[in-house]
Amino acid sequence: MAKVGTAPLLKDVAYQQIKENILDEKFPQGSFLSERELIEILQMSKTPIKNALVRLETEGFVTISSKQGIIINELSLNRIIDIYNLRVALETYICSQIAGKLTEEQCRKIEENLDVTEEMAMQLDIKGFTRADHDFHLLLCECLGNQEIYRILLNYQDHLQRITLLHLRKDPQRMQQFSQEHFKIYQSLKTGDQKASELIEDHLQQSKQKLLL
Repeated sequence: MAKVGTAPLLKDVAYQQIKENILDEKFPQGSFLSERELIEILQMSKTPIKNALVRLETEGFVTISSKQGIIINELSLNRIIDIYNLRVALETYICSQIAGKLTEEQCRKIEENLDVTEEMAMQLDIKGFTRADHDFHLLLCECLGNQEIYRILLNYQDHLQRITLLHLRKDPQRMQQFSQEHFKIYQSLKTGDQKASELIEDHLQQSKQKLLL
């Protein structure tokens, strides 16, 4: 007798593994896959893989074509620009609202994140740094306590990580600069300096420009 919940678990595992392969560019942008290939790679049956692909298509990672199979969607420049512009609008607002209002517990969490970020930068650990980098931005949103803004940023999290990974693979040394910029943003927020909004806008705009080069 099959255990209740086995299928959803396999579906989630398939989803995570396919997405990780896309983020790691093991499934490169613009490449084509078949269900048969995924069955062999993941060592799973068709059903959980099909369910995972439906979710990934909804999230914009793949396109399922009856003629071409599974297409790994490319991140267009227009989409990257749109996502960064959205982040600028939301995150400058966040910083304007939380500057000078951080609690001791919030400061502790951010400082722990900054330590991890610095360590990942020193090790040139691109994947570890990317996770810590995006955790920093989500932490600032958590400090604001606006669940709608948090939900928006969280929904874009995987695409943002994909963008950052592309960015850092081009220039791993940028991790040191990102880490230093995060520290300056935090110091500004902690002291209540309203320049924090300008700092995070510059941080995001420079990241966007680097990707467009």
